[in-house]
Amino acid sequence: MPPADWNLLTDDLQLALTREALRRAAETLADHARLLALEMEQGTLGDRGGPEALRLFAAVVTATSVDAFGPIGHA
Repeated sequence: MPPADWNLLTDDLQLALTREALRRAAETLADHARLLALEMEQGTLGDRGGPEALRLFAAVVTATSVDAFGPIGHA
């Protein structure tokens, strides 16, 4: 949606769309966390623990975000 079109939306509609986008983002992150936990439980991915697990999670989120939504700045 071009910025001019966004600005034509009411504040309530902008807020609703923003909340839905954040809800979907949180759902996606939760799905990734569950998937990573399952993969580690099944032995597909090694349990690296602590910071390494967080870095792995960040890499998965980044990779799947680009696949699903395209590069940043091209919404």
